[in-house]
Amino acid sequence: MKLGIVGLPNVGKSTLFNAITKAGAEMANYPFCTIEPNVGIVPVPDERLDRLAEMYNPEKITPATVEFVDIAGLVRGASKGEGLGNKFLSHIREVDAIVHVVRCFEDSNIVHVDGSVSPSRDVETINLELIFADLEVLERRIDKAKKMLKGDRKYQAEVELFERIKESLESGIPTRAMAFSEEEKHLVDQLFLLTSKPVLYAANISENDLRSDKNPYVEELRNIAEREGAEMMVICARLEEEIAQLDDEERKLFLEELGLKESGLDRLIRASYSLLGLMSFLTAGPTEVRAWTIRKGTKAPQAAGKIHSDMERGFIRAEIVSYDDLIKCGSYAAARDSGLVRSEGKDYVMQEGDVVLFRFNV
Repeated sequence: MKLGIVGLPNVGKSTLFNAITKAGAEMANYPFCTIEPNVGIVPVPDERLDRLAEMYNPEKITPATVEFVDIAGLVRGASKGEGLGNKFLSHIREVDAIVHVVRCFEDSNIVHVDGSVSPSRDVETINLELIFADLEVLERRIDKAKKMLKGDRKYQAEVELFERIKESLESGIPTRAMAFSEEEKHLVDQLFLLTSKPVLYAANISENDLRSDKNPYVEELRNIAEREGAEMMVICARLEEEIAQLDDEERKLFLEELGLKESGLDRLIRASYSLLGLMSFLTAGPTEVRAWTIRKGTKAPQAAGKIHSDMERGFIRAEIVSYDDLIKCGSYAAARDSGLVRSEGKDYVMQEGDVVLFRFNV
């Protein structure tokens, strides 16, 4: 699963990306420094793996991961090819969700592409470009559906749906903020609209604002997120970049000094994982302790298929104990003796934190 980090030039995208991946994406105080998207795969923070590792002493530990893509800054007119607009839009089409970094700090040394800080204007700039690109797609699909309608009345519902979405976009409402039936959602998914992708707004603040709850830019962005039904969090990209350079012990001490339990990056990675509707189930043994990524609502055979396709085809049952019960009992054998290991069939819907042993025929 991929998340695209987007925003106007010089809002802190590449600084945040550097902090997330420690990949050293190039940065400079001018637009379009990031031309080709930088890609980084990062682990999802999960303390459960460490606890299971203490129990099983495995040869290796493998966390779940999320892929982040740092996409070139966008300016007005991107949908018409201005700046690096065509590259920006093509790269966004390839991601599953968007982390939209919005500048919520003043700094005379960092040039703002529009001359001043304004979260609502910045969000509108990007949203409008995505809307314009989606309107072009919709107009083509409406024309096609109307031609098909002449020979088959079943396309009437398709025309009406696409025109409703078009009307909403023309009012400045992104597709993700609209309500659809299951049947309509299936049709919308086939459009691959940019504005249908889930969004997490990241309010990038200065270090001076970390201990303040009176940043008017943050409140402005929070109101926008609430109206759109989008997620929103506050982060200081520059500080997170500094924290990312520390070793584990230094990092822990530094966070304690700031009065924080975890870094903003850990929260961002976790929020991004949730934004995609993902969850983890766990496997544990002397060879490996591992978190496996699946979509919420996945059934046991399909979860087994994430490990190996043969396990899905030959699925017999899943022997499951919840992580909390396993830790409380101290071992798998003790959990089994306490009746806490369940045998689940092919209709079982996996739950967050299930520790699983799949039984299957080869």
